[in-house]
Formats: sequence, C-alpha cells, structure tokens
Amino acid sequence: MSVPKRPTLVPANPNFSSGPCSKRPGWSLEGLSGVALGRSHRAKVNKVKLKAIIDRTRDILEVPDNYRIGIVPASDTGAVELAIWSLLGPRGVDILAWESFGKGWAFDVIEQLKIKDVRVLEADYGKLPNLYDVDFSRDVVFTWNGTTSGVAVPDGDWIQSERAGLTICDATSAVFAMELPWDKLDATPYFWQKVMGGEAAHGMIVLGPRAAERLESYTPVWPMPKIFRLTRSGKLMENIFEGNTINTPSMLAVEDALDSLIWAEKIGGLSSLKARTNENMAAITSWVEGTDNFSFLADEARFRSCTSVCLVITASWFVELSVDMKVLKTKQLVTLLDDEGVAYDIGSYADAPPGLRLWAGATVETSDLKALFPWLEWGLNRVSIMSTVFREERSNA
Repeated sequence: MSVPKRPTLVPANPNFSSGPCSKRPGWSLEGLSGVALGRSHRAKVNKVKLKAIIDRTRDILEVPDNYRIGIVPASDTGAVELAIWSLLGPRGVDILAWESFGKGWAFDVIEQLKIKDVRVLEADYGKLPNLYDVDFSRDVVFTWNGTTSGVAVPDGDWIQSERAGLTICDATSAVFAMELPWDKLDATPYFWQKVMGGEAAHGMIVLGPRAAERLESYTPVWPMPKIFRLTRSGKLMENIFEGNTINTPSMLAVEDALDSLIWAEKIGGLSSLKARTNENMAAITSWVEGTDNFSFLADEARFRSCTSVCLVITASWFVELSVDMKVLKTKQLVTLLDDEGVAYDIGSYADAPPGLRLWAGATVETSDLKALFPWLEWGLNRVSIMSTVFREERSNA
C-alpha cells in the first residue's frame, strides 16, 4: 500500500499545547531583559511591576473599579482553591461539572471541605448540564470554559443578576478570549499560561464587592492555609490587591506576564485578542466541516470552546475500533506529528475521550493552524496504513 504524499508546508510555530500555551507572536528572551533578578519582590522596582500587572489587567479586561484584582500562589488551581476554601460554607453549593477540573472542584468541596449541602450538576464530556437548573440562592461553582472537554458556557444570560449566593467562576482558559460579564461573577480565578501564553506558578483572582463582603463577614470553620488567607482580623488585606503578594513570586514569570499584557495593548486590547481567537476557531470549523475524518467533541456549536478545541476522530476505520485501540491509535498519531515537528502536545486530556486538543487562543497564528490541517489528515492516513499492514502481517504469519 502506497504512503500518502507528505505535506510540504510546516507550521512556523508547532506549539498547540493547551497549557502552558504558545508564547505570543514575536516573543523572545530578549523581551524579558528588564527583569530585576536577585532583587526582593518587596523592592520598589518589583512592587511597581506587580502593580503594573494588576493595572494593565484591569484596563485590558475592562474590570470594574470596585472589583479587586490580586496575584495569588499556585496558578489557577491555587486561585480556585483559595476561592472555595475562603468563600464557601454559609450556604448550600451548586457545582457544575462537565469536565475534569469541574469534577475536581466538586471532589474538594465534598471530600475536603466536607460541606453537606452540595448539588453536583453533571454532564458528559462534550456537553453541558442544564444551566437553568442552577439555584442562585446557593453559592455556585463552575468553569466558564472546560479546557479538557472543549465546551464553554455560551454567555452569562443564565446567571441571575439578583442572587443571594456567590458565583465562583474558574475562567482560566476563557479570560482574555471570551466575553465575561463581570457584574455576574463574584470571584473569578485564572492564570497567565493560557490565552496570554505566560508562565505557570502564579494565579490571579478577580473579586467583586459581594465576595469581599463575604470574606469580611464570614470565617470558615476549617483551618485555613496561609497561602489562602485574604483577611486579617476580619478585614481584607488590601495590600494583596496592590501587588503585595501572599508569597514570593517569580519575577521572571512576572516580567513575562507583563510582556504579554503589553503585547495585548499594542495589538488593540481585548477586542483584538477575541478577534484573533475567533479567527482561529473559524479556520478550525471550516476545516472540520470539509473532512470526514475529524469532528468536534461538542455536538452543539454554541457550546464549543474557541480556545481549547477538542476533536474526535470519525474516520470509518477508526470508529469501528475498541476503546483501547482508539487510545493506542490516537497516541500513535500524536507521536507521529510530534516526531515530524509539526504539532506538539495535542493529545486529549487523560480523563477525556480519546482524541485531539488544539489550542487556538490569541497567541496562535491562524496560518499555523491552516498549515497543520493537512498534516492531521496525512498522519491519520499513516496510522491507518500501519494498522492495515500490521493486520496483514498477522494474518499471513
């Protein structure tokens, strides 16, 4: 059996990982030359940089003036845990779980915090639970964009403006790429390594006035780790929201985050970031609609993520395989494309159905995605041929 012709056009940047994500176009280490290494993060030069991240973030994301923005430890995981450990307890909790991280937050609330009155609204990968089943007299925990499932909530219309409970929204692969209704989000954790292509280790949290009021009026019954503490003697530690971080940050990561924010400003801010992301999603959609070999994990177009795009393989020979064989063949495809240097880290998340995951956030160039599509088709054909040859060799043995 002949081998299909190998594509000639190669993506200029083959980094399609969903985290850490591709650096911004034109990024280089020279762009971080202004970093003040070997200096205390309490030194004036570095306090200015930490505050600049907060101020530039507010401007780009158009965060209301009465919302607080803080840099916190342990990336998005730490930021989300900080929010749920600090804010949950006085009310019942509704948790939306349709992918790995939402299910993880549900586990922690139930098994670690031992909150008794918890409802988990679940859905399979590729789908959303009924958003209108949420009870906003309770506290609500949800991910805006399911990074491991390729499913995002379509908007904030389902969130009640007049609500008794708080909304805690893990927005890590949505912020800077999707429209977030700040007036409906009380605590919004995320981190730098997704849409902005920053480095890991540090998280961000945006706190609305209702979350701030909860922090000052309620003390959790469980012991609070130091890296989660936002209050002292019942009052918010306001210096955290001026860049006086809870623990020591990496100033190299801070410099890199500043670099990406400055880039975002130069290209036109939030509207340009969203436009770049949407252009990438449009290119993927056009390609998927023209092939029989790949499809979106999410059936409904309005629920599809435009950043962490999850695909399943629909080639006729593939769908007939057992689940174990699908996992094996998908890994072969991912490895083949990695070895060819055309696509790195595009396998689906370990807990998700076997398939591919392409990061399509604002730091990815549409031209690189378009160059990748023929390689995906070629690679799948190669994997198919290898399977056929293997079966023939076994039958002739």
